[in-house]
Amino acid sequence: MYAIVDNAGKQYKVAVGDKIVVDKMDVAPESEVTFDKVLMISKDGKNVYGFPYIDNASVKAKVIESFKGDKVLVLRPRPKKSHRRLKGHRSCFTKIAVTEIIGG
Repeated sequence: MYAIVDNAGKQYKVAVGDKIVVDKMDVAPESEVTFDKVLMISKDGKNVYGFPYIDNASVKAKVIESFKGDKVLVLRPRPKKSHRRLKGHRSCFTKIAVTEIIGG
């Protein structure tokens, strides 16, 4: 059994026991979160699709940790010049573990 959920404009395929990394969520570690925007649930070979979301369906997960990702460097050289500009950033992420899929 698996589900496809929408979180912050991104879609994730999750099953019970999966650990996924999503964009930063403002929740404390070891707390429970619920994803109500469920796009699809597959159970025993049968698929249930929402339009756009399935009513009375949700996915419960437990927050493991929040962390920063690897540094991303952006180099912007100018053609035929000796001018270069180097910028970088580190995105924040939250790691969660799926505990339950409700509905379908």
